[in-house]
Amino acid sequence: MEYRALGNTGRKASVIGFGAEWIGELDQEAVNAMAARGAAAGMNIVDCWMADPAVRSALGEALAPTRGQWIIQGHIGSTWQDGQYVRTRDMALVRPAFDDLLARLRTDSVEFGMIHYVDEVGEFAAIMNGPFIEYVRELRDAGRIGHIGLSTHNPAVGLLAAREPEIELVMFSVNPAYDMQPANVDLDTLYGEYDALDAAGIDPARAAFYAECERTGTALTVMKAFAGGRLLSAEASPFGVALTPAQCIHYALTRPAAASVMVGVESVAQLEEALAFCDAAPADLDYASVLACAPKHAFGGQCTYCGHCAPCTVGINIALANKFYDLAEQHGEVPPSVQGHYEAMAVTAGACTGCVACEPRCPFGVPIAERMGKMAELFGC
Repeated sequence: MEYRALGNTGRKASVIGFGAEWIGELDQEAVNAMAARGAAAGMNIVDCWMADPAVRSALGEALAPTRGQWIIQGHIGSTWQDGQYVRTRDMALVRPAFDDLLARLRTDSVEFGMIHYVDEVGEFAAIMNGPFIEYVRELRDAGRIGHIGLSTHNPAVGLLAAREPEIELVMFSVNPAYDMQPANVDLDTLYGEYDALDAAGIDPARAAFYAECERTGTALTVMKAFAGGRLLSAEASPFGVALTPAQCIHYALTRPAAASVMVGVESVAQLEEALAFCDAAPADLDYASVLACAPKHAFGGQCTYCGHCAPCTVGINIALANKFYDLAEQHGEVPPSVQGHYEAMAVTAGACTGCVACEPRCPFGVPIAERMGKMAELFGC
């Protein structure tokens, strides 16, 4: 299992995390088996947004034997009212719901208190200037949460969160279909027919959000890496081809700042499919060739950091250099952190000879040599 830094928090998370979203229909034995298998595989992060008391209790029992191993993302603002889930900012409901979460998870505190499901800019402003954030600070100061996080599907909200020093982690929906779809706060659109996918590549708002997380040291954990399972089926996929769980996970983890993918699974067998990522051969992680040959909405001319261009004749890590270049391009001037990371590369773009040996290997037709020249000019080496 690989572990990645959760931004600037000082914590490290397994690249495969436990989404736990689909355990509501399972019996306790099955939930226990999934948590035990995850723990044995080295998984150490779990997300719990579910408000159903029975689900919370089931997860609490399952995590109890290895509680010290787990980083828990516990959501604030997810409540259970009249037998159903309700997202709310009513503090009279928020406070007891979070107390209930801790009690049912059998813990005095969680590592991340997640401001739950903020998908509108106006709502984000209201939260950050009202009693909700005051309560979250109260929880942090009392040690009931270790860090403040936020979940969103909207890159505009994510961008604001990444610029807010108090918010140290954002959980965001990441997969190639969503990345090619213009931002929309309507979740129904995210699960629609994807008619608005942009064949030119990643939506600029999403790219800017990823870049800002990297710049500010805001951790990024991933939800909906499989697009609700649609990407795993050629019939349902907007690309007209199916990806494997390992390919979806690999795609998400190539995004800047991405630390862990919260996989939503309903059985140990499905969890094993996700865990196969850890030992997969490069060919089995290759999402790029699949997307490049897709009959619909294929990426074109844009680097997705897949690494097919390697090896470079002079030793440049082309995919990494492209990632730093894209991060820098998102800002008016090159952030010092990005400049430092770029300069720390063993071989920078300035060493490019223009041989273009890499270009025929790129599935997306990226003009690599041309980009290397632009990188050398931008970074000065």
